[in-house]
Amino acid sequence: MKILITGASGFVGSFLATHFIQKHHQIVGVGRRPVHPLSQTEGFEYISADTTVPGPWQAHVPQMDAIVNLAGKNIFHYWTDSSKQKMVDSRIQTTRNLVQAMESAPAPTLVSASAMGYYGDRGDAQLKEDAPAGSDFLAHLSVEWEQEALEARPKGARVALLRFSIVLGRSGGAFAKMLPAFRFFVGGPMGTGRQWLSWVHIQDLADAVEMILMDKNMNGPFNICAPHAVRNAQYAKALGSALGRPAFFRVPTVAVKTLMGELGGVMLASQRCLPDRLTQFGFKFKYADIESALAELVQ
Repeated sequence: MKILITGASGFVGSFLATHFIQKHHQIVGVGRRPVHPLSQTEGFEYISADTTVPGPWQAHVPQMDAIVNLAGKNIFHYWTDSSKQKMVDSRIQTTRNLVQAMESAPAPTLVSASAMGYYGDRGDAQLKEDAPAGSDFLAHLSVEWEQEALEARPKGARVALLRFSIVLGRSGGAFAKMLPAFRFFVGGPMGTGRQWLSWVHIQDLADAVEMILMDKNMNGPFNICAPHAVRNAQYAKALGSALGRPAFFRVPTVAVKTLMGELGGVMLASQRCLPDRLTQFGFKFKYADIESALAELVQ
């Protein structure tokens, strides 16, 4: 299969590119970085481009069997009006440019990223894919992002929407950012610690994306999360245990919001998501509980 990956130079994109190359697929990666670590790897072609604007990179789209759309500016920084606009443009404009480059005979499958931020802060509610969207900035962005991807359907494309939870992997994401604090004995829960955290091991994420690409019956939204969400305090305790470190250094709510601004509210949001549609299609998780996932990552 020929697969184009936008955001291929990012944490998830790089992992997926490696995963698919190992399965003998042909990968075209598109990203903002000038070079990619896989550039000399057989079966991988890299294009350095700004996907928020039309360009020669779009000529590859009609040649693909599938597109995995992951492009999006990282949200884990202090938000300003300018940075929020970049978060919007990197997602909306890239997706719009991908769809515009598609031809209808035949259109490639589009597997497009979204996020658990779609649901907003929902307390203890269990969230399946049919739960309504939230009302904050990330929720509105996720809704608009998904709507842009769904514009590929009139061209005959099968469209699947990946609502990513917190992705746990060694080379980036939330796990890598939290690890130093725990290693230096200052790790612990944020806020009350009672907010729900939906998460997924990056290997399960890759296996889920592969299953969705291969099964032509899989379309629409999918919660990409493990079946057992954990409270923030439970996550901190499990990570501390895996590292042989304590997890008692609680970061007060006021400190999170003061240091992180609007992002702090997102970090304290509670989202108890279920991978209902993945489970219906028979997906089996390698890392269904937080203890086994963290144990594998800290080896």
